[in-house]
Amino acid sequence: MSGTVRWGVLATGGIAARFTEDLLAMPDSGAEVVAVASRTEASARAFADRFGIERAYGSWAELVADDSVDVVYVATPHSAHREAAGLALEAGKHVLCEKAFTLNAREARELAGLARERGLFLMEAMWTYCNPLIRRITELVRDGAIGEIRTVQADFGFAGTFGAEHRLRDPALGGGALLDLGVYPVSFAQLLLGEPDRVQADALLSPEGVDLNTGMLLGWDSGATALLSCSIVANLPTSATVTGTEGRIDLPRDFFHPDHFFLHRSGREPEKVVTGPGPQGLSGMQYEAAEVTRALLAGETESPLVPLDGSLAVMRTLDAVRDRIGVRYPADDRA
Repeated sequence: MSGTVRWGVLATGGIAARFTEDLLAMPDSGAEVVAVASRTEASARAFADRFGIERAYGSWAELVADDSVDVVYVATPHSAHREAAGLALEAGKHVLCEKAFTLNAREARELAGLARERGLFLMEAMWTYCNPLIRRITELVRDGAIGEIRTVQADFGFAGTFGAEHRLRDPALGGGALLDLGVYPVSFAQLLLGEPDRVQADALLSPEGVDLNTGMLLGWDSGATALLSCSIVANLPTSATVTGTEGRIDLPRDFFHPDHFFLHRSGREPEKVVTGPGPQGLSGMQYEAAEVTRALLAGETESPLVPLDGSLAVMRTLDAVRDRIGVRYPADDRA
């Protein structure tokens, strides 16, 4: 691929709007949005008019059949990721798929297998991994700045009032705190430590059988542990701390897209590390958009920042957590 990467946006909700805003605001990005699709043409047309997108489709099939689209951004709820991303891959399109990647590890394996079989690019939209400060943290940890990691603590939660009809209470839609919010602490811990050797968890469940408040303890044979939590009934700090044998790294609220962190090293004054200058008013999704664009222009089928094997490992951990707390989705029973 050379020249400009042409994006199609599949779905028109809030996260699709944020991604499109960030992508369009990137200077000299080498990317453009050429089409959008929704389940209704009216919704797609309203989105297209808002962002100046040329083509609007009232079905996903029309979008993936558009020869001018190089890569599809799947922004549906995660209950539809397998269907939407699979449809795009089957049509020969590269895919950036929102997180949680799928409802379970089986669906994630199917998508990864399809992309690899067809030589197509596929990446989970774990924008955290593409954030410059998170990348700096991984460099510091790799270089031994805080010694050997002993603990990771991270949480993500807010108190909401969701009726029984809300998608966050519906098992068929992958409801609960874990896939919407818990994927961030789990992904953060596994970015630094890899897939855990042991998984423990406990949760408060809704009458419908989805998790409202979940605590996780992950363990590694190295002796490292991660204490993680997520909630849709409690306002958690949404912060993270990584502690090593020779120091620690503290991330304030919204650890999953930070604009600064604090580095504490034995025998030194604490250091505040901040994001460098860049476009103002963006949400942070421009970094993942830039990584996909870079990879496609380079002819890569996977991103080294968000590799498929890492996404599959996170889904295995999320499956293990659900197994421990007794949460099952109807999709788990489909072969």
